Amino acid sequence: QVQLVESGGGLVQAGGSLRLSCAASGRSFSSYAMGWFRQGPGKEREFVSVINWSGDYRDYADSVKGRFTISRDNAKNTLYLQMNSLRPEDTAIYYCAADPDGLGYARRTYGYPYWGQGTQVTVSS
Repeated sequence: QVQLVESGGGLVQAGGSLRLSCAASGRSFSSYAMGWFRQGPGKEREFVSVINWSGDYRDYADSVKGRFTISRDNAKNTLYLQMNSLRPEDTAIYYCAADPDGLGYARRTYGYPYWGQGTQVTVSS
């Protein structure tokens, strides 16, 4: 099992940048695929990005491709999401999630049994 805690959210102007972190506890982090999801006001939770256990496979939602970068440091049990060129439509609560199947194929919320509590990102226009 793994516990996840996100940090790094905040208020930023359009065009700005933020880096989210997700600290994981537990011994299995390095074997899990990790994902970022977000939930905007009045919207369903949606996939943002995923990285496999080793970090050599990454995928992104079309809406963030070229602007966001997912990475992980298995020695530090930490997942990151670098967000550049932020837009007002990126405003959401951002969640990290862990998938024991480390390959990184899951894109739906039900593929991830472990979730953090979320961190708010607000982008002003």
